[in-house]
Amino acid sequence: MSSVRTISRKDLSREKLGFFLAGFVEGEGSFNVSLRRKADYKVSWQVVMSFNVSQKDPTLLYLLQKELGCGIIKVRKIDNLYSYDTTNPKDIIQKVIPYFQKYPVISISKQKNFAIFCAIAQLMDKGEHRNLIGLRKIIELRETINEGKGRTRKYGIKDVFST
Repeated sequence: MSSVRTISRKDLSREKLGFFLAGFVEGEGSFNVSLRRKADYKVSWQVVMSFNVSQKDPTLLYLLQKELGCGIIKVRKIDNLYSYDTTNPKDIIQKVIPYFQKYPVISISKQKNFAIFCAIAQLMDKGEHRNLIGLRKIIELRETINEGKGRTRKYGIKDVFST
């Protein structure tokens, strides 16, 4: 019978912790971009970038929040599911993206989603979401993120550009 070695977080180097959290996000995290109708916006739409991770036990979510230095943790009352969420564009561009560039995800699908997320963040950082040409580029990129079964979108490119 082999023995199980307990490792405390004090024993984890910053680098090991970074790769551990990247692996955790690989399985449980999501990079998303959503749209909200906003009549008072120049283009009538708000682009919302979000990075989130959900778990029944919030322990690792608090650790992730501490590492990234941003985001909130909330609990859904109906099923006590905890969720770590970051939607602040500045935090996403300055904290979340650099963290996962330093500690990358490994799977092809998550790498693809992260690359698309980064491309959208660059466009938003340049203010492209505030004009129709840039908004179209962002939405076209968004259409390719998180592809597959179970993906739902309240609004798509046809809702924004009906012609």
